[in-house]
Amino acid sequence: MKKTAFLKAAAVSALLISATPVVAGSADHSHHEAAGSGALIEEMKALDAVFREVVSAVALGDGHRVHQALESMHGRMEKTQEALHKGEVKLRKNASKMAEFEKMDKEFHANLESLAGAANKGDRQNMTVVAKKLLDGCVACHNQFRP
Repeated sequence: MKKTAFLKAAAVSALLISATPVVAGSADHSHHEAAGSGALIEEMKALDAVFREVVSAVALGDGHRVHQALESMHGRMEKTQEALHKGEVKLRKNASKMAEFEKMDKEFHANLESLAGAANKGDRQNMTVVAKKLLDGCVACHNQFRP
């Protein structure tokens, strides 16, 4: 790997690692849980643990660990989508923008799939780029929909 590419990858990895406490600090969803939002809250709790492992694995370039971490997310999106379609998810902030929330959620899960693909290929650079997109997605969603 060229020195500049390595330095860029190291910088992004450092950013992801240093941002993890921000994500972790927002992980206590229980006190903001709205009635009927159980599937979403459970997905967020699982995602917090998964993302911590993903950040560590991406920083080390360990695609196998990334893939293993993502495995535990299977089925969670579907449960959240089902709750959304039943009207069981209530957003405390910008509740009238449920369609935008759903769009962001689908985009986020598409990025999870992209990360899994990069991990399967052992593509460290792409894993780093997609992990950053995922973090940006977390922050944007929480800024818009979480009080």
